[in-house]
Amino acid sequence: MNKDTVKGTIDDAAGRAKRQVGEWTGDTNTQVNGAAQQIKGKAEKAWGNVKDAAKDANTDANREQATEARERERREEERRHHEAVGS
Repeated sequence: MNKDTVKGTIDDAAGRAKRQVGEWTGDTNTQVNGAAQQIKGKAEKAWGNVKDAAKDANTDANREQATEARERERREEERRHHEAVGS
C-alpha cells in the first residue's frame, strides 16, 4: 500500500462522511462536496493500486531474471566441471 492508496482511502471516507452529514442536514452543497471528495478518493486509491501492481510486476520480473541468471550460472559451472573431469 502506498501513499496514494492511503490518501485515497482517507479522502473517500471523509467524503462519505461529508455527504452523509449533508443528507442529514439537507445541505445539498455539503452533499455535493462530499461526493466530489469521495470520487477524488476513489481515483487516488485506483492510482495507488495501479502503482502497486506495476511495482509488484517489476519485482516479479526482477526475481525471475535473477532466477534465470542463477540457473545459467549453475549450468555453466556444471559444463565446466564435466569438461574438467573429461565426461
